[in-house]
Amino acid sequence: MGTTAAERFSVTDSAVAADLRVLVLAGGLSYERDVSLRSGRRVLDALRAVGVEAELRDADVALLPALAADPPDAVVIALHGATGEDGSLRGVLDLCGIPYVGCDARASRLAWDKPSAKAVLREAGIPTPDWVALPHDRFSELGAVAVLDRIADRLGLPLMVKPAQGGSGLGAAVVRDAASLPAAMVGCFAYDSTALVERYVPGMDVAVSVIDLGDGPQALPPVEIVPRNGVYDYAARYTAGRTTWHAPARLEPDVAASVADVALAAHTALGLRDLSRVDVIVDAAGQPHVLEVNVSPGMTETSLLPLAVQAAGLDFGRLLGSLVNRAAARVTA
Repeated sequence: MGTTAAERFSVTDSAVAADLRVLVLAGGLSYERDVSLRSGRRVLDALRAVGVEAELRDADVALLPALAADPPDAVVIALHGATGEDGSLRGVLDLCGIPYVGCDARASRLAWDKPSAKAVLREAGIPTPDWVALPHDRFSELGAVAVLDRIADRLGLPLMVKPAQGGSGLGAAVVRDAASLPAAMVGCFAYDSTALVERYVPGMDVAVSVIDLGDGPQALPPVEIVPRNGVYDYAARYTAGRTTWHAPARLEPDVAASVADVALAAHTALGLRDLSRVDVIVDAAGQPHVLEVNVSPGMTETSLLPLAVQAAGLDFGRLLGSLVNRAAARVTA
Protein backbone atom coordinates (compact mmCIF):
# COMPACT_ATOMS: atom_id res chain seq x y z
CA MET A 1 0.00 0.00 0.00
CA GLY A 2 1.32 3.48 -0.86
CA THR A 3 2.03 6.10 1.73
CA THR A 4 -0.42 8.90 2.41
CA ALA A 5 0.33 12.49 1.53
CA ALA A 6 0.95 13.30 5.19
CA GLU A 7 3.34 10.37 5.62
CA ARG A 8 5.32 11.24 2.52
CA PHE A 9 5.47 14.87 3.59
CA SER A 10 6.95 14.00 6.98
CA VAL A 11 9.77 12.13 5.24
CA THR A 12 10.75 14.92 2.84
CA ASP A 13 10.28 17.82 5.25
CA SER A 14 13.27 18.56 7.48
CA ALA A 15 14.70 22.07 7.76
CA VAL A 16 11.52 23.72 6.46
CA ALA A 17 13.55 26.44 4.77
CA ALA A 18 14.44 28.01 8.11
CA ASP A 19 17.84 29.10 6.78
CA LEU A 20 16.50 30.62 3.57
CA ARG A 21 15.22 34.09 2.75
CA VAL A 22 12.02 33.97 0.71
CA LEU A 23 10.29 36.63 -1.35
CA VAL A 24 6.53 36.31 -1.84
CA LEU A 25 5.31 38.12 -4.94
CA ALA A 26 1.68 39.28 -4.93
CA GLY A 27 -0.48 42.02 -6.39
CA GLY A 28 0.29 42.89 -10.00
CA LEU A 29 -2.01 44.75 -12.36
CA SER A 30 -4.43 42.03 -13.45
CA TYR A 31 -8.14 41.88 -12.68
CA GLU A 32 -7.21 39.45 -9.92
CA ARG A 33 -4.97 41.86 -8.00
CA ASP A 34 -7.08 41.87 -4.82
CA VAL A 35 -7.24 38.08 -4.71
CA SER A 36 -3.49 37.90 -5.31
CA LEU A 37 -2.78 40.21 -2.37
CA ARG A 38 -4.93 38.03 -0.13
CA SER A 39 -3.09 34.94 -1.34
CA GLY A 40 0.28 36.60 -0.79
CA ARG A 41 -0.50 37.66 2.76
CA ARG A 42 -1.67 34.17 3.65
CA VAL A 43 1.48 32.60 2.17
CA LEU A 44 3.61 35.15 4.05
CA ASP A 45 1.90 34.40 7.36
CA ALA A 46 2.13 30.64 6.85
CA LEU A 47 5.86 30.76 6.09
CA ARG A 48 6.61 33.04 9.01
CA ALA A 49 4.62 30.77 11.31
CA VAL A 50 7.12 27.97 10.67
CA GLY A 51 10.15 30.19 11.12
CA VAL A 52 10.90 31.14 7.53
CA GLU A 53 12.27 34.62 6.86
CA ALA A 54 9.81 35.92 4.28
CA GLU A 55 8.95 39.28 2.72
CA LEU A 56 5.95 40.34 0.63
CA ARG A 57 6.55 42.46 -2.46
CA ASP A 58 4.48 43.65 -5.42
CA ALA A 59 5.51 42.98 -9.01
CA ASP A 60 6.19 46.57 -10.00
CA VAL A 61 9.02 48.75 -11.34
CA ALA A 62 10.93 48.45 -8.08
CA LEU A 63 11.11 44.65 -8.25
CA LEU A 64 14.06 44.10 -10.57
CA PRO A 65 16.37 46.64 -8.86
CA ALA A 66 15.50 45.00 -5.53
CA LEU A 67 16.26 41.54 -6.89
CA ALA A 68 19.60 42.72 -8.25
CA ALA A 69 20.58 44.48 -5.04
CA ASP A 70 19.58 41.71 -2.64
CA PRO A 71 18.46 38.50 -4.38
CA PRO A 72 16.35 36.12 -2.25
CA ASP A 73 17.10 32.42 -2.01
CA ALA A 74 13.73 31.61 -3.56
CA VAL A 75 10.48 33.20 -4.69
CA VAL A 76 6.90 32.12 -4.10
CA ILE A 77 4.66 33.45 -6.87
CA ALA A 78 1.25 34.34 -5.44
CA LEU A 79 0.33 36.43 -8.47
CA HIS A 80 -2.84 35.48 -10.33
CA GLY A 81 -3.90 36.36 -13.83
CA ALA A 82 -1.42 37.02 -16.63
CA THR A 83 1.30 38.45 -14.39
CA GLY A 84 1.75 35.24 -12.46
CA GLU A 85 0.57 32.65 -14.94
CA ASP A 86 1.53 33.53 -18.52
CA GLY A 87 5.19 32.61 -18.01
CA SER A 88 6.61 36.11 -18.50
CA LEU A 89 7.53 36.76 -14.87
CA ARG A 90 9.02 33.29 -14.54
CA GLY A 91 11.14 33.98 -17.59
CA VAL A 92 12.43 37.18 -15.97
CA LEU A 93 13.25 35.32 -12.76
CA ASP A 94 15.15 32.77 -14.86
CA LEU A 95 17.15 35.60 -16.44
CA CYS A 96 17.96 36.86 -12.95
CA GLY A 97 19.04 33.39 -11.82
CA ILE A 98 16.48 33.37 -9.00
CA PRO A 99 14.68 30.07 -8.33
CA TYR A 100 10.96 29.97 -7.67
CA VAL A 101 8.26 27.57 -6.59
CA GLY A 102 6.22 26.21 -9.48
CA CYS A 103 6.60 25.28 -13.12
CA ASP A 104 8.96 26.95 -15.58
CA ALA A 105 8.04 29.66 -18.07
CA ARG A 106 7.31 27.32 -20.98
CA ALA A 107 4.89 25.12 -19.05
CA SER A 108 3.26 28.17 -17.51
CA ARG A 109 2.60 29.68 -20.94
CA LEU A 110 1.07 26.42 -22.12
CA ALA A 111 -1.25 25.98 -19.14
CA TRP A 112 -2.28 29.66 -19.22
CA ASP A 113 -3.66 29.40 -22.74
CA LYS A 114 -6.67 27.15 -22.27
CA PRO A 115 -7.16 26.10 -25.92
CA SER A 116 -3.48 25.11 -26.22
CA ALA A 117 -3.60 23.24 -22.92
CA LYS A 118 -6.78 21.41 -23.91
CA ALA A 119 -5.16 20.37 -27.20
CA VAL A 120 -2.25 18.83 -25.27
CA LEU A 121 -4.64 17.07 -22.90
CA ARG A 122 -6.70 15.69 -25.79
CA GLU A 123 -3.55 14.45 -27.55
CA ALA A 124 -2.51 12.68 -24.34
CA GLY A 125 -5.88 10.93 -24.16
CA ILE A 126 -7.07 12.93 -21.17
CA PRO A 127 -10.82 13.67 -21.35
CA THR A 128 -11.72 17.34 -21.76
CA PRO A 129 -14.97 18.81 -23.15
CA ASP A 130 -15.14 19.59 -26.88
CA TRP A 131 -14.39 23.23 -27.59
CA VAL A 132 -13.80 25.99 -30.10
CA ALA A 133 -11.56 29.04 -29.58
CA LEU A 134 -12.86 32.19 -31.22
CA PRO A 135 -10.85 35.44 -31.44
CA HIS A 136 -12.90 38.62 -31.32
CA ASP A 137 -11.69 39.67 -34.79
CA ARG A 138 -12.90 36.45 -36.42
CA PHE A 139 -16.15 36.73 -34.48
CA SER A 140 -16.75 40.15 -36.05
CA GLU A 141 -15.42 39.43 -39.54
CA LEU A 142 -17.41 36.24 -40.08
CA GLY A 143 -20.64 37.57 -38.67
CA ALA A 144 -21.65 37.04 -35.07
CA VAL A 145 -25.03 35.46 -35.76
CA ALA A 146 -23.72 32.92 -38.27
CA VAL A 147 -20.77 31.97 -36.08
CA LEU A 148 -22.87 31.56 -32.95
CA ASP A 149 -25.46 29.49 -34.77
CA ARG A 150 -22.73 27.18 -36.04
CA ILE A 151 -21.19 26.83 -32.57
CA ALA A 152 -24.53 25.92 -31.03
CA ASP A 153 -25.21 23.38 -33.80
CA ARG A 154 -21.76 21.81 -33.44
CA LEU A 155 -21.34 21.69 -29.68
CA GLY A 156 -24.98 21.71 -28.60
CA LEU A 157 -26.50 23.46 -25.61
CA PRO A 158 -25.80 24.27 -22.86
CA LEU A 159 -22.35 25.78 -23.39
CA MET A 160 -19.65 27.24 -21.18
CA VAL A 161 -18.12 30.51 -22.40
CA LYS A 162 -14.92 31.79 -20.77
CA PRO A 163 -11.78 33.76 -21.63
CA ALA A 164 -9.10 31.69 -23.35
CA GLN A 165 -6.63 33.26 -20.93
CA GLY A 166 -7.82 34.18 -17.46
CA GLY A 167 -8.84 32.88 -14.09
CA SER A 168 -11.06 33.28 -11.03
CA GLY A 169 -14.19 32.77 -13.14
CA LEU A 170 -13.98 36.31 -14.55
CA GLY A 171 -15.88 36.61 -17.83
CA ALA A 172 -17.23 33.06 -17.60
CA ALA A 173 -20.87 32.17 -18.13
CA VAL A 174 -23.05 29.12 -18.66
CA VAL A 175 -25.28 29.51 -21.72
CA ARG A 176 -28.43 27.40 -21.61
CA ASP A 177 -30.24 28.83 -24.64
CA ALA A 178 -29.06 30.29 -27.94
CA ALA A 179 -30.54 33.71 -27.19
CA SER A 180 -28.13 34.13 -24.25
CA LEU A 181 -25.00 33.32 -26.23
CA PRO A 182 -24.29 36.80 -27.72
CA ALA A 183 -24.34 38.49 -24.31
CA ALA A 184 -22.07 35.80 -22.89
CA MET A 185 -19.58 36.36 -25.71
CA VAL A 186 -19.59 40.13 -25.14
CA GLY A 187 -18.98 39.59 -21.43
CA CYS A 188 -16.13 37.23 -22.19
CA PHE A 189 -14.47 39.61 -24.65
CA ALA A 190 -14.36 42.23 -21.91
CA TYR A 191 -11.61 40.13 -20.28
CA ASP A 192 -9.80 38.60 -23.24
CA SER A 193 -9.61 38.96 -27.00
CA THR A 194 -10.29 35.24 -27.48
CA ALA A 195 -13.26 33.31 -26.15
CA LEU A 196 -13.17 29.61 -25.36
CA VAL A 197 -16.58 28.05 -25.96
CA GLU A 198 -16.86 24.47 -24.77
CA ARG A 199 -19.56 21.89 -24.33
CA TYR A 200 -21.05 22.22 -20.87
CA VAL A 201 -20.80 18.99 -18.90
CA PRO A 202 -23.24 18.81 -15.98
CA GLY A 203 -21.95 17.12 -12.87
CA MET A 204 -19.88 17.64 -9.74
CA ASP A 205 -17.27 20.41 -9.77
CA VAL A 206 -14.07 19.08 -8.22
CA ALA A 207 -10.64 20.63 -7.77
CA VAL A 208 -7.60 18.38 -7.38
CA SER A 209 -4.42 19.94 -6.05
CA VAL A 210 -1.19 18.24 -7.09
CA ILE A 211 2.04 18.63 -5.15
CA ASP A 212 5.53 17.22 -5.61
CA LEU A 213 7.72 17.15 -2.51
CA GLY A 214 10.53 15.20 -4.15
CA ASP A 215 9.00 11.77 -4.59
CA GLY A 216 7.00 12.62 -7.69
CA PRO A 217 3.64 14.36 -8.08
CA GLN A 218 0.81 13.24 -5.82
CA ALA A 219 -2.83 14.24 -5.71
CA LEU A 220 -4.22 15.71 -2.51
CA PRO A 221 -7.81 14.89 -1.51
CA PRO A 222 -10.25 16.30 -4.09
CA VAL A 223 -12.35 19.28 -3.04
CA GLU A 224 -16.01 19.33 -4.08
CA ILE A 225 -17.41 22.75 -5.01
CA VAL A 226 -21.11 23.51 -4.49
CA PRO A 227 -21.87 27.12 -5.52
CA ARG A 228 -25.19 28.42 -4.24
CA ASN A 229 -26.26 29.74 -7.65
CA GLY A 230 -24.94 26.72 -9.55
CA VAL A 231 -22.04 28.54 -11.21
CA TYR A 232 -18.57 28.84 -9.68
CA ASP A 233 -17.95 32.43 -10.79
CA TYR A 234 -15.84 35.18 -9.19
CA ALA A 235 -18.45 36.05 -6.57
CA ALA A 236 -18.96 32.40 -5.66
CA ARG A 237 -15.22 31.93 -5.22
CA TYR A 238 -14.47 34.88 -3.00
CA THR A 239 -17.69 35.90 -1.23
CA ALA A 240 -18.43 34.23 2.09
CA GLY A 241 -21.62 32.16 2.04
CA ARG A 242 -21.82 31.88 -1.76
CA THR A 243 -20.24 28.41 -1.94
CA THR A 244 -20.01 25.24 0.13
CA TRP A 245 -16.93 23.05 -0.11
CA HIS A 246 -16.53 19.41 0.84
CA ALA A 247 -12.99 18.20 1.47
CA PRO A 248 -12.63 15.43 0.63
CA ALA A 249 -15.26 15.41 -2.12
CA ARG A 250 -18.25 13.11 -1.73
CA LEU A 251 -17.09 10.59 -4.33
CA GLU A 252 -17.11 6.82 -4.38
CA PRO A 253 -13.59 5.44 -3.84
CA ASP A 254 -13.19 4.22 -7.41
CA VAL A 255 -14.34 7.56 -8.82
CA ALA A 256 -12.04 9.47 -6.45
CA ALA A 257 -9.13 7.32 -7.65
CA SER A 258 -10.04 8.03 -11.28
CA VAL A 259 -10.22 11.76 -10.58
CA ALA A 260 -6.78 11.68 -8.95
CA ASP A 261 -5.31 9.73 -11.87
CA VAL A 262 -6.70 12.20 -14.41
CA ALA A 263 -5.34 15.17 -12.43
CA LEU A 264 -1.89 13.63 -12.21
CA ALA A 265 -1.97 12.83 -15.91
CA ALA A 266 -2.87 16.45 -16.73
CA HIS A 267 -0.12 17.81 -14.46
CA THR A 268 2.41 15.54 -16.17
CA ALA A 269 1.20 16.10 -19.74
CA LEU A 270 1.60 19.88 -19.36
CA GLY A 271 5.10 19.52 -17.93
CA LEU A 272 4.29 21.10 -14.55
CA ARG A 273 6.28 20.86 -11.34
CA ASP A 274 5.97 21.52 -7.59
CA LEU A 275 2.25 22.31 -7.46
CA SER A 276 -0.84 22.84 -9.57
CA ARG A 277 -4.61 22.74 -9.31
CA VAL A 278 -6.59 20.72 -11.82
CA ASP A 279 -10.26 21.67 -12.24
CA VAL A 280 -12.44 18.69 -13.10
CA ILE A 281 -16.11 18.00 -13.70
CA VAL A 282 -17.36 14.51 -12.79
CA ASP A 283 -20.38 13.56 -14.87
CA ALA A 284 -23.32 11.41 -13.80
CA ALA A 285 -21.51 8.25 -14.94
CA GLY A 286 -18.51 9.03 -12.73
CA GLN A 287 -16.31 10.06 -15.68
CA PRO A 288 -13.93 12.96 -14.93
CA HIS A 289 -13.38 15.68 -17.53
CA VAL A 290 -10.51 18.15 -17.13
CA LEU A 291 -11.63 21.75 -17.57
CA GLU A 292 -8.39 23.63 -16.97
CA VAL A 293 -5.16 23.60 -14.98
CA ASN A 294 -3.92 26.44 -12.77
CA VAL A 295 -0.19 26.85 -12.14
CA SER A 296 -0.59 29.61 -9.52
CA PRO A 297 -3.50 28.40 -7.37
CA GLY A 298 -5.26 30.75 -5.00
CA MET A 299 -4.06 30.67 -1.40
CA THR A 300 -6.85 32.68 0.27
CA GLU A 301 -9.08 31.54 3.11
CA THR A 302 -11.62 30.25 0.56
CA SER A 303 -9.12 28.83 -1.95
CA LEU A 304 -9.09 25.19 -2.93
CA LEU A 305 -5.45 24.18 -2.48
CA PRO A 306 -5.32 25.16 1.21
CA LEU A 307 -8.57 23.23 1.76
CA ALA A 308 -6.99 20.17 0.15
CA VAL A 309 -3.83 20.57 2.24
CA GLN A 310 -5.93 20.62 5.40
CA ALA A 311 -7.94 17.58 4.26
CA ALA A 312 -4.68 15.70 3.73
CA GLY A 313 -3.62 16.37 7.31
CA LEU A 314 -0.72 18.59 6.27
CA ASP A 315 0.43 21.89 7.74
CA PHE A 316 0.17 24.65 5.14
CA GLY A 317 3.30 26.50 6.27
CA ARG A 318 5.43 23.38 6.43
CA LEU A 319 4.25 22.33 3.00
CA LEU A 320 5.20 25.73 1.58
CA GLY A 321 8.54 25.53 3.38
CA SER A 322 9.25 22.16 1.80
CA LEU A 323 8.40 23.52 -1.65
CA VAL A 324 10.69 26.50 -1.05
CA ASN A 325 13.52 24.16 -0.06
CA ARG A 326 12.95 22.22 -3.25
CA ALA A 327 12.96 25.37 -5.39
CA ALA A 328 16.07 26.84 -3.76
CA ALA A 329 17.99 23.61 -4.38
CA ARG A 330 17.45 23.96 -8.13
CA VAL A 331 19.79 26.96 -8.35
CA THR A 332 22.76 24.71 -7.62
CA ALA A 333 21.38 21.58 -9.32
